[in-house]
Amino acid sequence: MSQVILPVVIAFLVAFIATPIVIKLARKWGAMDAPCDRKVHTSSMPRMGGLAIYAGFLVAVLATQTINTQLIGVLIGCTMIILLGIADDIKGLSPKVKLAGQTLAALVVVLFGVQISFITNPFADVLFLNALVIPLTVLWIVGVTNAVNLIDGLDGLAAGTSGIAAVIIGIVAFMEGHIAVAILAMVLAGSVFGFLPFNFNPAKVFMGDTGSMFLGFTLSVLAVIGLTKGATVISVFIPIVILGIPIFDTLYAIVRRFLNGVPIFQADKGHLHHQLLDMGLTHKQTVLVIYAINICLGVSAVFMSMLAPPQAVVILIGVAITMLFAMNHLKFVVLSRRQKAKDFGG
Repeated sequence: MSQVILPVVIAFLVAFIATPIVIKLARKWGAMDAPCDRKVHTSSMPRMGGLAIYAGFLVAVLATQTINTQLIGVLIGCTMIILLGIADDIKGLSPKVKLAGQTLAALVVVLFGVQISFITNPFADVLFLNALVIPLTVLWIVGVTNAVNLIDGLDGLAAGTSGIAAVIIGIVAFMEGHIAVAILAMVLAGSVFGFLPFNFNPAKVFMGDTGSMFLGFTLSVLAVIGLTKGATVISVFIPIVILGIPIFDTLYAIVRRFLNGVPIFQADKGHLHHQLLDMGLTHKQTVLVIYAINICLGVSAVFMSMLAPPQAVVILIGVAITMLFAMNHLKFVVLSRRQKAKDFGG
């Protein structure tokens, strides 16, 4: 147990101590988030807080973990993402530049052995990806990186969501016997929870793209290492369920923007948290509701990993139907409220 507790405590304390320092650095370097019509905050806020999360994770890993080739690649990739995020938080980068940087960082970890080399197949033992190994692994890493980035719209939302996901990944990886991955996931969670007191509403700092991209990148990599090696078909879906909120919200955003004829990377106010706010929930209530959904998805993923494939598939289908029903109902309620406000001059 000490092999888990010590690194998690180190990560928490380093992130907690580093956050006020990062706030000062953000103000000094001009990494400030100005309010606008698509954002909910009303005053300029320091961002780049993800640097404190990275510091907690890096110090704890270097101080307590055995460094192997694969872990070296993970740390190099994470550092590349952090540098990309800092540049974006200070200067602002175009979506194409950020996508190129994310792809390059993903390629680095792939070259160090972090790969989805096969997927389980319900009609056969396994399906080896061969030539598709690199593109599919890069697609997964870049996709999750951007998914977490896109949900970073409310105080504490992306951080708390990522912290919950990291804990669930740690639990499932431990159950699957991937102890090293479980420890890394718990260390990441410790870093997030050390930062979260400064980021929860009312926030003193935003984690910025520095934090959201780092968390998405690291979660996606840990999922590849620890959750996609199972021999059953359900192992393919466990990381998707754990990261269900950012993944589903991103897919919904892509479809929404495509149907509306706007660029996929153009920000809007149609995300899940915006719709919950439109329903009348407060800032804190919205974040806590999404936390609760994440915990439910995480518990579902844990049960899926424990059950035989037929029972796990039943849970997976139930989760998918529930998510679709909930999103359709939520959209209906929001549209009804907007129509009533329009009818009564609201």
